[in-house]
Amino acid sequence: MSTDVLRTADGWWAVLGDRAVPVDTKATTTADLLADRAAVEKAAASGEAGTPVAGLKALSPVTTPCRVVAQMVNYRSHARDSGFTGEIPPAFFRKASGSVSGPTDTVVRPSHVKLLDYEIELGLVIGAPLPVGTEVAERDLPAYVAGLVVTNDVSARDVQLTKTQFYESKSYPTFTPTGPYLTLLEPADFDHLLDLRLKLSVNGELRQDRTLADMIVRPAQALTLLARFQPLDPGDLLLTGTPGGTALKAPPKPVEKIGALLPPAVKWKSFFRSQARNPRYLGAGDLITATIATPDGRIDLGEQRTPVADAKWSSR
Repeated sequence: MSTDVLRTADGWWAVLGDRAVPVDTKATTTADLLADRAAVEKAAASGEAGTPVAGLKALSPVTTPCRVVAQMVNYRSHARDSGFTGEIPPAFFRKASGSVSGPTDTVVRPSHVKLLDYEIELGLVIGAPLPVGTEVAERDLPAYVAGLVVTNDVSARDVQLTKTQFYESKSYPTFTPTGPYLTLLEPADFDHLLDLRLKLSVNGELRQDRTLADMIVRPAQALTLLARFQPLDPGDLLLTGTPGGTALKAPPKPVEKIGALLPPAVKWKSFFRSQARNPRYLGAGDLITATIATPDGRIDLGEQRTPVADAKWSSR
């Protein structure tokens, strides 16, 4: 069975229901912890009464700096929302690891960003070196993936669309909430990955709700494709795409065809005017709730609750 691990300012904890037992380890990074998994197993089996989880302030269980890589348009429902038809070519992009934040930290909207969007994603935490040229079969996943985390690929759509710039639009500080748990998997747990259900709500309204069965490029194939050019190391993080239900959606086909005839400046002005009326984008005071779990509770990555606020500084 999987083991949930929590990280706080005081160290690492093995989570046992609503209690947590401290892990006796000198590990300060996620990679260090993965190399000392025996200490986690010892804490989980200790039988100690532990500390109430509710009284602990969770930090991101993925420590930085690390590589943060993400898959683009990797759920069929998201592809439909985005206006894609036919075969979707696999694509990856990088996020700055400085964007990683805790599971209850505030998501901060920079002053120049008007269209702030959410994207719940399953994060794979790498457990062993993945050199360039590695081919990963389904049976090999336990050798390379140590555990899973809830992530939110927060996106500044007005930056992303006008600049076709994924790196900037998804890399501002607090734009990758991660955790609360690092869920360490046993080999048998990997047989249940497709049962994982991703759910994201804003102010209690369910926006995203899909299982991994909706995924286009699944984890083993994704790691194989990524390893054609990008090595990964223990503690690195791969975000595996988001399901449909984000605030941004492709315009209807007639509107898209008309927009293609307009000069770029006019087209973007018209598009952003229409998007400004979309109430699904995030604003100050909103609360994002995100969970990933199997229906039977065999794998449960915990609940992420992140409020949204406007920046008191300008990044420009």
